Amino acid sequence: MPPKNEPSEPSMEWMHITQSLEEELTLERSIREIEDCENIDVLSQLCVAMARQQWHQGKLLKQAVGHIALLDAVLSGSKETA
Repeated sequence: MPPKNEPSEPSMEWMHITQSLEEELTLERSIREIEDCENIDVLSQLCVAMARQQWHQGKLLKQAVGHIALLDAVLSGSKETA
């Protein structure tokens, strides 16, 4: 059993997203530009690009989280044997 001051499960706090005010405002400006766009061709191209980007980022994120989980498991195992 781990000591009381050590969590028994690895912390997932690193997965919480914190957004600065500047980042939030930049995102909001981009969203408003998209909402104001009336050119259907531009919106179509944007949707295609975003779908491709989302797929790639989702794949990358899945691989990265899997790798991090593996590293956490290895580190947890080495702490238990130490």
